[in-house]
Amino acid sequence: MPSDGPPQFSTILITGAAGWLGGLLARQLFTDPQTKNPRLILTDIVEPKIPAGAPKDAVITMKSDLRQEASRKAVFATEFGTPDIIYCLHGIMSRGSEEDFDLGLSVNVDSVRGLLEQARHTPKRADGQPIRFIFTSSLAVFGGPLPPVVTQSTPLFPEGSYGCGKAISEMLVNEYSRRGFVDGRVIRLPTIVVRPGVPSNATSAFVSGIIREPLQGLEAVCPVGTGYDDPALDGLALWVASPENVIDNFVIAAHVPAARFPAHTRSVNLPGFTVTVKQELDALKAVAGQSALDLVKFRDDPTNRRIVSSWPSRFDNTPAVALGFVEEDGNFEEIVRRFQRAL
Repeated sequence: MPSDGPPQFSTILITGAAGWLGGLLARQLFTDPQTKNPRLILTDIVEPKIPAGAPKDAVITMKSDLRQEASRKAVFATEFGTPDIIYCLHGIMSRGSEEDFDLGLSVNVDSVRGLLEQARHTPKRADGQPIRFIFTSSLAVFGGPLPPVVTQSTPLFPEGSYGCGKAISEMLVNEYSRRGFVDGRVIRLPTIVVRPGVPSNATSAFVSGIIREPLQGLEAVCPVGTGYDDPALDGLALWVASPENVIDNFVIAAHVPAARFPAHTRSVNLPGFTVTVKQELDALKAVAGQSALDLVKFRDDPTNRRIVSSWPSRFDNTPAVALGFVEEDGNFEEIVRRFQRAL
């Protein structure tokens, strides 16, 4: 029978929401059949935009610096009330963290802990459960001698400040979940390709840049190797996923029952597939021809190459798929074509 009570809402806080990934997630939540009447609180260091087509009365946008306690309290005290779900997407990217250690630590660790504390000391959701806290981590948490295929049991030995910060925050989310302060889930993202927009301050930005810019008639810099025939391009393999696949898995992360996770961890490696830099360039050539490939200029960057080379390039997708996350077929050329069609 229909209920005469108030409609059920899902109040969702997205931090880092001014970025393109936060914008994609916000739009996707309004189309997700399992997310009931979403009301979104979007916040970032610059005020996010309301997603195209979203009901204006279902979105609050806020400019905030989550390193500040007052900002953290404010995002929990909007007219929408306490968030049911938090997507913690904000952060200082890999190259930025490496170049400014203190800034990276304050954003990637201190502000995350502050957000966890705010969730911990906020009354529980209407259903009596703790706030669901979805933290986006990275394959940069891995490093050192790695097995041929990374599994859920592979230890974390980051070789950069960004990965270090992510690993620390992963441990915090797991501990706050163990104690019942939040219902956490940590999703380690593959390198997302092709990212739209302008290049970010991430060490992996070139992975999208060498596709995105040439498809638009612009030059791009590849920081690996000295030319298209350099063996270094075959030697650098990357673990990647398309934006569409990652966003699908973001939404799924909110719906996986807590009991499905292993008792000792809430961290999961999201599905992806392996591609080398050479295979990327081959796909670019197949889609857009030699003229596009000629727009890629090679400028070897030892710092960039060292960090990216420390990341694993092959993972076992089985545990993530068992939890309900989805994998794609690994057709990189089709990902390039899809991006080209969207331009």
